[in-house]
Amino acid sequence: MSNFFKFVFASCLGVFLAGFVFFGLFGVMIGGLASSGFGGKGKAEISKNSILNLSLDAPLPEKSNNLPMDPFEFNPNKIVGLQDLKRSLKMAEDDDKIKGVLIDVEALSVGQATASDIRDAILDFKKSDKFVYAYADGMSQGAYYIASAADSVFMNPVGSISFTGFSAQIPFIKDMLERLGIDMQIFYAGDFKSATEPLRLYKMSDKNKLQIREYIEGLYNNFLEEIAASRNISKAELRTIANEYKVKSVEDAVRYGLIDGLMYRDQVENLLKDAVDIDEDKKLKYVKLGKYSKNLKKNFSSKNKVAVVYAEGNIVTGEGESGSIGGDKYADIFKKIRKDKKVKAVVLRVNSGGGSALASEIMWRELTLLKEKGIPIIVSMGDYAASGGYYIACMADTILAKPNTITGSIGVFSVIPNMRETFDDKIGITFDTVKTTQHSVGLGVYYKVSEEEGKVLEAMTKKIYETFLQRVADGRDMSRDEVHEIAQGRVWTGTKAKELGLVDELGDLDDAIEIAVNKAGVSDDYRIAEYPIIKEPIQQLLDDLAKKDAANLKNAMIKNELGEVSELYFYAKELKNLKGVQARIPFKIEVK
Repeated sequence: MSNFFKFVFASCLGVFLAGFVFFGLFGVMIGGLASSGFGGKGKAEISKNSILNLSLDAPLPEKSNNLPMDPFEFNPNKIVGLQDLKRSLKMAEDDDKIKGVLIDVEALSVGQATASDIRDAILDFKKSDKFVYAYADGMSQGAYYIASAADSVFMNPVGSISFTGFSAQIPFIKDMLERLGIDMQIFYAGDFKSATEPLRLYKMSDKNKLQIREYIEGLYNNFLEEIAASRNISKAELRTIANEYKVKSVEDAVRYGLIDGLMYRDQVENLLKDAVDIDEDKKLKYVKLGKYSKNLKKNFSSKNKVAVVYAEGNIVTGEGESGSIGGDKYADIFKKIRKDKKVKAVVLRVNSGGGSALASEIMWRELTLLKEKGIPIIVSMGDYAASGGYYIACMADTILAKPNTITGSIGVFSVIPNMRETFDDKIGITFDTVKTTQHSVGLGVYYKVSEEEGKVLEAMTKKIYETFLQRVADGRDMSRDEVHEIAQGRVWTGTKAKELGLVDELGDLDDAIEIAVNKAGVSDDYRIAEYPIIKEPIQQLLDDLAKKDAANLKNAMIKNELGEVSELYFYAKELKNLKGVQARIPFKIEVK
């Protein structure tokens, strides 16, 4: 009996000590978060003669912190979003303590419309007559596109720069699938709907090559035009420089006027000291964008609200994660906005290549109810508003895109792999079945889709495509046949989409907000309310633990462990978890 009490006492002591350690660590996490001022709480002190350091190599969501974040990071930094970056540059124009900007960018990881927005914000800042320098050890084409907006661009004497033009590469895996014994059973609507081509072809179809060539040339023209204007080099000359591979080194970049000089960082810092008028032996005062953005002011005085909803990432069923568009989650947001009497207009910022057709339809319905209530809905397109991204945009009163936005892709597809050969011949797993009816097993990966089931899937895919066409026709005041002629899964640039009637105006989010407040009649008295509301990592961790949401925690750990390689893992997982008919584009375009 005495041993029993010993064991009980030892167990209780173990539980107590474990709890003490957990709550001790929990306290450290809370303290770290409180001291970091995560989420922009607490005003940042800015010294006189400061230089705003614009580092652009990190991920850049539309809305600050709208990305999956590591809940175990004790001292997380704010992930500044595109819109806060633009607002910070605007604030810095009139801030006497900010003397200029230093752009640090080597390898940009955003789409062209986002890069164009950043570039426009830098050009606007330059109107304040404050200096803008750019420096890097090496520059990709995307990085140079941003840097070229600066007054002066400098590079390390032994650095590297790329200026070779645009290309599109798509990996095709049909041969690999055949070797593995996997037969992809594919149903799609739209002759240009190329999302399934890597699964059913060995190379690009002629129609896919045609559409890619057309929009990539449009993107490249815009790229050259903007650089030409900033560097005072003709577009034709820039095209020749790239076509003839004239820039093989940083010395060549100086020779052809792409950059202004070759310097080490300490030499650039001496230039900056002259620019802010401090002695050479003094230390420069840099302020990082994350810190500076804490001083952005929010207006809570007006009762009239303009709801700005950021829909960025893949469209998925259910709630989704940060950085994705969960159909149910966003439907709830739109429903909440509809019931808020203070909301006078809605601006939907779309940066998505699409995803689940069902989730898109669920959101479309809630947006339609908003519109029926008489609330103006204005859409602002980012890098992408294609396929499912266009589905949720098409009913808006006014649609704006950037010239280099990728949009359209009005088409759908369904994919069901038949892996029977893989199971039988490759890994030795067989299935046997007892059925009550001919089709009671349902669709799966072991049995081939029967002729009758194939007809049902094909009819379902075409029905959703027809629904998609009608949604666009109703929203854009076009006939079904007019939409079909420019749809069929074809992708367009924002400029071309405007010509075709899929977009009303070319502009950014600020332009969309201006249109929204004018339509609502509140241009002199309004405030912005942003959605979704982003939780701090520790709050999200507690919520996940309360919900026993292991998926979010697992994904955070995978991203922390694999780093950049995690994108490949999540892409493979995304393909594996596709549910229902899909409305999405198959690629992500980045300027390298």
